[in-house]
Amino acid sequence: MDFLTALDIGASGLSAERTHLNIISMNLANAKTTRTPEGGAYRRRTVVKATTDVDSPFAKAMQDAQTRELKGVRVLGIARDERPGKRVFEPGHPDADQEGYVTYPDINVVEEMTNMLTATRSYEANVSSMQSVKSMWNKALEIGR
Repeated sequence: MDFLTALDIGASGLSAERTHLNIISMNLANAKTTRTPEGGAYRRRTVVKATTDVDSPFAKAMQDAQTRELKGVRVLGIARDERPGKRVFEPGHPDADQEGYVTYPDINVVEEMTNMLTATRSYEANVSSMQSVKSMWNKALEIGR
């Protein structure tokens, strides 16, 4: 694996984790949103990730079998959670139904914070790997002098 491939793998991880952190932030910001433009309460969103090749088809054809299995990560899409919302009895709320219940999004703040910590650690690991590659690159350049 060359230095640029290692940086591409780290960059794909950074991009995916940034998207994951944005979605978690959006879920936390809308934890109490009872009215959306689509109608009803906000629906929790999750990020769907998948492995992806980091090389172009030409570079892939030129590599040997040992380095061909290098994969990065990419975001396939944003999925809406279809869990039903939490119904809370609040007859004075403007979004209450005829029985006096308000439907809130089913967002567990502890779960979202745990996901945020995991995504942050993953982001930091990708940054650390990229810094290591950069350090190795600089050392290789010093050897060549």
